Amino acid sequence: MLDGVASSEPEVSDGLKSFGAVLKALREEAGLTQEEFAPQVRYSVHAVAKLEQGKRFPSVRFIERAGVVLQAPRVLKAAARHLTRRQGLASWFVQWAGIEEEAISLYAYECRAIPGLLQPEAYIRAIFDRRLPPVTEEQVERETAARLERQQLLTQKPNTAFSFVIEQALLERRVGGASVTRALIDHLLEVGKLRNVEIQLMPLQQEDHAGVDGQMYLAETPDNQWIGYTEGQRSSTLITASKDVSVLLQRYGKLRAQALDCRATVSLLEHMRGAL
Repeated sequence: MLDGVASSEPEVSDGLKSFGAVLKALREEAGLTQEEFAPQVRYSVHAVAKLEQGKRFPSVRFIERAGVVLQAPRVLKAAARHLTRRQGLASWFVQWAGIEEEAISLYAYECRAIPGLLQPEAYIRAIFDRRLPPVTEEQVERETAARLERQQLLTQKPNTAFSFVIEQALLERRVGGASVTRALIDHLLEVGKLRNVEIQLMPLQQEDHAGVDGQMYLAETPDNQWIGYTEGQRSSTLITASKDVSVLLQRYGKLRAQALDCRATVSLLEHMRGAL
C-alpha cells in the first residue's frame, strides 16, 4: 500500500538480493561501472545501487532496458520472475512501484491520510504507532526509513510534475496531536516550494465535490500513457483500461478546480499553523 498500510520500498528479501546479485554480476561482466550503466538505463546511480543491494523492486521497464544494455534479457527476466510470488507482496504492487518511479506526471487525491510522498517522519510514526494489528518497533523503524527514502522521488525527479489534492479535514483531524500536525504543516509548506510540486487543499465546505468515490492516484508513463491506482482496506486496484482511466482524469481535473489554488492553500496552512 502507498500510505496507510505498507510501504512501497520492500524489506530486503532473498529474492531481491538474488536479483541484485545477478544484475551486478552482469553489469561487471559487461565492463560497466554503476556510473556508466545508470545513464544507459535512464536511472540514477543511487537507484542502480539500491537495485543491486536488493533494496528496491525492479520495474518492468528497468528489466527491459537493463536486459538490452547488458545483452542478457532472458537472464534478467528469469531472475525477476519469482519476485512477484514473494509471500505478502502482490504483483500489482510491484507494477505500481515501477510505474510511480518512472512517471513523468503523478497526481494524487487523498481523503484518508496525507499522501505518503508528503508525510514527515513524525506523521509517519504516528500512523504506524496506531496501526492495527500492532507492529514491532523493528517494523516501525524499517518502514519509516523506507517511506522517507521513497520521498526522494520529489527531488530526484525535478522534471516530473507532482500534483496533490488533499482534504483539509486530514489536517483538522490532528493525527498524533498538535506537535505532529505542526510538523506536518511545516513540511507541506516546505515541499510546496519545489517547482515541480503543487499542493492544494480541499476546503471543509465544498458543495460541489468530485471526490465522493474516494481517493485516487494517476501516473503518466514516459510513453504518455495514463494509469490509475486506488486502495481499499488491505486491497488495491491497478486501473489500465483507457475508458476507466479517463473517468479518473476527469474527476481529478474537477477536483483541482474545486480545491483552493496553491497560494490560497499556503495562506490556509499558515493560518492553521498559527491556530495550533
